[in-house]
Amino acid sequence: MRLTRAALTVAATALTPALLLSAPAFAEGTSTTAAVATTVTTATDVPVGDMSDDDLRVAVLRILDAARQNNDKAVVRAANAALDDGSPEALRAFLETGYRQAQAEDDRVAIARILGVARQNNDKAVVRAANAALDDGLPEALRAFLETGYRQAQAEDDRVAIARILADPATSPALRAAAEKALDDGTPEALRYFLEHGRYEVDA
Repeated sequence: MRLTRAALTVAATALTPALLLSAPAFAEGTSTTAAVATTVTTATDVPVGDMSDDDLRVAVLRILDAARQNNDKAVVRAANAALDDGSPEALRAFLETGYRQAQAEDDRVAIARILGVARQNNDKAVVRAANAALDDGLPEALRAFLETGYRQAQAEDDRVAIARILADPATSPALRAAAEKALDDGTPEALRYFLEHGRYEVDA
């Protein structure tokens, strides 16, 4: 399949893995996934194979910049290798196949770190979804987990955690009201905010 610059724009904008060292946070702009994206500017739908040498280099440099911000080590390594080679063939090979493969490597690292945290927290839905993505192994499955599956699975685990708080007879009326409000809202951000902050603000 011949990638066009428009297609490359979509791919480069989408691929931003999360490298996690702590529990997930979705509330108030503290998303676990970095919202850093790179866009390959395109005026026409020119296939990557037909791009000029300058356009190829610019495309790789933009991907490299985003990868450095996201600490995507495999992408950084592959992009630098293509730039060090410098030939149009090496740059095209990176854009057409190497980038996807390197991003998948970084995504596997990100998911492994998420999985480790989820196991510690006994977040069963996240563990199940992360393992499914890793078992599938395709770059698309890994990326889908990081972009949507993780958020949805974490929300499922958060609902279970809040339900346990509500089931505890020792839960105070104020805390119960805050927990019910989070469940009524239902968004992953509201659920996560309650567990990370809201419940402690109520009891403070």
